[in-house]
Formats: sequence, structure tokens, C-alpha cells
Amino acid sequence: MPYRRCGRSGVLLPEISLGLWHNFGSGDDPAACRAMIAESLELGICHFDLADNYGPPPGSAEQRFGELLAQDFGAHRDEMFISTKAGHLMWPGPYGDWGSRKHLLAGLDQSLRRMKLDYVDVFYSHRPDPETPIEETVGALVQAVRSGKALYAGLSKYPPELFHRACDLLAEEKVPCLIHQYRYNLLDRSCETGMLPATEQRQIGSIVFSPLAQGMLTGKYLGGLLPADSRAQRADSPFLTVERVAGDAARVARLAELAAEAGISLTQLALRWLLSKPAVTSVLIGARNVRQLRDCAAAAGQEALPDDLLAAIENSPRPEMSAHLRIQGERVSTRVSERAYQDTAKNIRTRQKTQGGRDPAYLEACGAARATASGESSGEMSVCPGQPAPEERNREIDAIRRKRSGGLE
Repeated sequence: MPYRRCGRSGVLLPEISLGLWHNFGSGDDPAACRAMIAESLELGICHFDLADNYGPPPGSAEQRFGELLAQDFGAHRDEMFISTKAGHLMWPGPYGDWGSRKHLLAGLDQSLRRMKLDYVDVFYSHRPDPETPIEETVGALVQAVRSGKALYAGLSKYPPELFHRACDLLAEEKVPCLIHQYRYNLLDRSCETGMLPATEQRQIGSIVFSPLAQGMLTGKYLGGLLPADSRAQRADSPFLTVERVAGDAARVARLAELAAEAGISLTQLALRWLLSKPAVTSVLIGARNVRQLRDCAAAAGQEALPDDLLAAIENSPRPEMSAHLRIQGERVSTRVSERAYQDTAKNIRTRQKTQGGRDPAYLEACGAARATASGESSGEMSVCPGQPAPEERNREIDAIRRKRSGGLE
């Protein structure tokens, strides 16, 4: 596994890293999760990316990872580079969401308890908060590093103007931003007009998520097929819908043709194309089993894609290039000013309040994750006193998430 330097730091990250967003929850097979960690280490994939709200339900990915780490992989902790994030909805009340110092530092403490760790290697602000001063959010990252609970600070899904401001503030505190995490794939190239050049200009590491467009760039949906076990068919996948698969079908079909002409799989084409970008430090995959993990890892260390293939990709149907973020399900351009971004998000939050605030069932599920982190649970991964069974609660959360498509996507 080749490693790339993360910006100007001393950190080296593998070209392929493993993300635990929707593949380490309470509904996933514990044996498969353990096998993926073991195989990752064998392959040289040492970076494991988490967040407090990963699961589902929220918190369960960190808890499962922590249990496996304690049971089987504790001796390898110093060989691992572990990240987590806070900033999405996790518990009821005014401090259970967004980017206040109170929320971020409480979220980090809960994450450490769930993972049974003394520190994480990177702690991210998971998304910008339009109502909290950026100085406060950055101050929380600085405090996390200075307290020893995180070795480095990172940013996730920040639009360029806010990214630059946050980086300046972190630099003033002598706690430089190590890395920025954002979406990038052959079907979503919006970062090419914003975050990609911004991180390159700053000489800050970039780790890109959704490299296979949640499975659309694996070929599993070619010809309109929707396998029963695919993410588009899962109730807990609000961001990949049947409609989205259909909308990108023509672009995916053309890319699959190019991959076949080159004698490689569509997965390999998508990953190797990303790794051809000098500004990309690592590509974050969301493999669900060892076979998928190996297929993705095989893209690392390969020779560059030929120029004629790269040219054909550029000449193929292109996705819309209007950079955007998604706040509570609404698209917001990342090329707008910081004030416009904040105004849009504030309008959404005001509408939430007038409509009765956040869904109480979702808050209850997030409260279960917090109870687990604080040691109030019964000891089982997904069951807390007064909570429904895991399968029932997952179905409730799935329905709520599909309805609200919550958070910055």
C-alpha cells in the first residue's frame, strides 16, 4: 500500500482508507466488521475514519469499532490512524447539534468513551455551523488538540471561504488544519471549482469520500438493475435513491464502456482516476465486506491511467458543475459568500423551529447513543433502558432520515 504525505505535516496516509459510515452499525455482521479491520491492516490500510453519528443508529459504529479494538486489535493501536467527527445531531436540547464548543467537546468525550480510546489521531468539525462564530468552533478544535484528546484538527464539508477563514484561525493558534474531507467522484466533480484548489493552495491534505458514488460506480446498477442487497434498496440510505440511480444511468453507462475498453473494472477506473489527482491524499471507501475491500485496495499503487483514457473521460457526459452543499436536504452553492451561506442555513433552521423542531423519535434514538457513551446502557450495543429493540429502532430512524435527509450531506 503506497502512502502519501498529508499536506505539509509528518502524517502519511494510505492511498485507500476505510470509512465506517454505513457499514459498521448495529445491523451489520460483527464477524464481517472484524474481518474488514483485520484485512485492512494486512493490506496496509491503517486509516479508519469514523464520526459520532455513524451507524446506524448514531454512535453504533464507534461502539462496535471500540469493542473490536479492545478485543482483538488493541496491540495495533499505534499502527492505526483513527479519526472521528462531531457536528451533526446526536442528542436532544440546544447542545446536541452543530458547532458550539459545548457540543464539539462533549461529542469528542462521548466518542472516546464509545471507542475506549484515550485520544483520536484527528478530530474534525463535521460541518460548518451558520449560527456559531467560526472562532468558537475553531477554538473547540484547538482545545481538543491541546488537551491531548486529539493529535490533529480537521475540517469536513466546509465551503471554500469558511475553510480559508478556519485555516487562518487554526494557524494563529499554532494548531494547523491537517486535512479537509469532502465528496469527490466521477459523478460529482463540484469540488474542482472550490475545495480541491483551496486545499492545494493551502498545502493541506485532502481525503475524499463517496468515491464510488455510493455504489453507482461499481457497475451494480448498470441497465437499471437494483440488487436486493444494494445501498439504493436499503432503508437507511437516504442519499442514494432509485431516482438518483436513474438520473445518472447514462453517465455511468458511458464510464463503464470506457473502463471495459481499457480492460479494467468500473470500480478501478473510478478509484484510479481520483488517485491520479495530485491534490488527493487519500480516497475513503465504504466497503461492506472483505471482497469489496480487496477490490478497492487493488487500485492503490497502479500506474497512471493513459492519457487517451483520461481525455475520453473528460469528453464523456459531465455532471452538473454547480458546487453545492446540502443543509437539511436543501442545496446551497459553495461559491456563494459566507453571509449568503449563513443566511440560507438560518432560514432552514427557522423553518424547522416553526414546524415544531426536530423529530422527537430521531432525538430519542440519538439519546440512546449518548446513553451508551455515558455508560447508562444495558451493556448491549444497541439497547438502552426504555429503548425499542435494535431492529425496531433502526426502522424508525430509517424512516425519519428518509423524510428529513438530515444534516449537511
